[in-house]
Amino acid sequence: MQETRFVAGPPDRVPRERRGTRERRSSAGAGARPLPLLAAVATAFTLVHLLLVAPGLGLGWDETVYVSQVSPQAPAAFFSAPRARGITYLVAPVAALTTSVAALRVYMAVLAGCGLFLALWVWRRSLPAPVLAVAGALFASLWVTMFYASQAMPNLWVAYGALAAVGCFLRAARDPGDRWALAGMGAGVAFAALMRPSDAVWLALPLVVAALVMPRTRRRGLLILVAVTGVALGCAEWVIEAYVHYGGLAARLRRASEIQGHLGWYFAVDDHVRALGGRALCRPCDVPWRHPPSALWFFALPLLVAGGVRAAVRGGHRTPVVVATVVGVTLAAPYLFTVGYAAPRFLLPAYALLALPVAQCLVRACGPRARWRRTAAWCVAVAVVGHLTIQYFLVDGVAGRVRRNSLDLTRIAAELRAQGVRPPCVISGDEAVRVAFRTGCASRQFSGHDGSTTPRALAATGLRQPVAVLVYAGGRPPAYAREWRVRPLPDLGRRTGLRAYLSDAATGSRTASH
Repeated sequence: MQETRFVAGPPDRVPRERRGTRERRSSAGAGARPLPLLAAVATAFTLVHLLLVAPGLGLGWDETVYVSQVSPQAPAAFFSAPRARGITYLVAPVAALTTSVAALRVYMAVLAGCGLFLALWVWRRSLPAPVLAVAGALFASLWVTMFYASQAMPNLWVAYGALAAVGCFLRAARDPGDRWALAGMGAGVAFAALMRPSDAVWLALPLVVAALVMPRTRRRGLLILVAVTGVALGCAEWVIEAYVHYGGLAARLRRASEIQGHLGWYFAVDDHVRALGGRALCRPCDVPWRHPPSALWFFALPLLVAGGVRAAVRGGHRTPVVVATVVGVTLAAPYLFTVGYAAPRFLLPAYALLALPVAQCLVRACGPRARWRRTAAWCVAVAVVGHLTIQYFLVDGVAGRVRRNSLDLTRIAAELRAQGVRPPCVISGDEAVRVAFRTGCASRQFSGHDGSTTPRALAATGLRQPVAVLVYAGGRPPAYAREWRVRPLPDLGRRTGLRAYLSDAATGSRTASH
């Protein structure tokens, strides 16, 4: 019988292969338990958002489009080519039953907390609980994540789908008998595709490559089949709708590219850096960089990710961290180099996955076996406090602007109703989508991204029911509305001089009401 030898000495002297195997076997059960840690992070995320961000937060422009598809408050807004209906399905249980924005915010915030917990929970057999908890806290503390926690927007949910899909992929690659992991992987990819089809394609591609190149991966063909099937199932509704309403898949893709500024080769990294200063949308992003501290973490991200990968290689968690890093970078690349503008929410899926190597780096640096442990812990603590302070002021500023806009839009809607613009009615022109939804009217445009009618049709509609055309100061109304009654409206944010051109039917409705 062959003698078994044991290597004496400190843990760092143990051969790397044996040490990696031992740590992988014990990572799921040793130390802190994942359930209470992840539950605490998810609960704190939900409560902080509901207490500090959600109150008074009205629906944004994109949100209004998605919610209007199922809300009884107003006719559905025009659904342009790039949009997918996944987020509409998610909000439907509440939006279809009540017009209360507060109820929708609570519902979405609770779902966001549950989504964060579940997306991290599937990683419990791949990474230690402290790493997962730190990753979840880092991701949740970004002002972008905190702001969009209760918003009817798809990007955060793509992040959850991607995080869950990659975690399940790693489990299925290691244990081919784990059928739940295979199902979870397919569901995660399909969920991401339902929210944003293009993101799901970029999610599936590195998973397919990983299935081909990862060592000791079993049933590679099945993993690839599940990834491709997930994309197909999630995109099926979007593809069918392309043929029903947009003239075919190629036509919809072409129109989606036009609306997004014609996809091509761009260098938008600097745009995203400027947008992190508190801009929900930076298009065109030719504004000065006024808040450099807001992007310090963005510049530190590549270094921390590299440190996390190195720590994972030495600590026995190489495959999970490397796969998370590759998929995260792949999801970020299209928005950094093919889209000519920036919105911080676009990178949420990448941030969610890259939070894992960053957390691995920080936990390793502050771990009991690390050199300079106390110094590293103090540096990390100071950096975290500064980071959280900056993120709080940013999300507070963005949420404050949205609250003020919501109040202004409510006053504009009230003034239009007082002028006889009541359902059934139509609103066109500047800010038509948000004002129309609050007024209970349909929003229709004869040009631009939401072009869904013609000037002649709008003029004819004005003879039968109230029609209002909204124009900012300096702008000219369309020819068919130049003889209509003009009414000044309350200012909207920093923009002044908004005017409404009201059709004869609106005038008659106002006279009848009085």
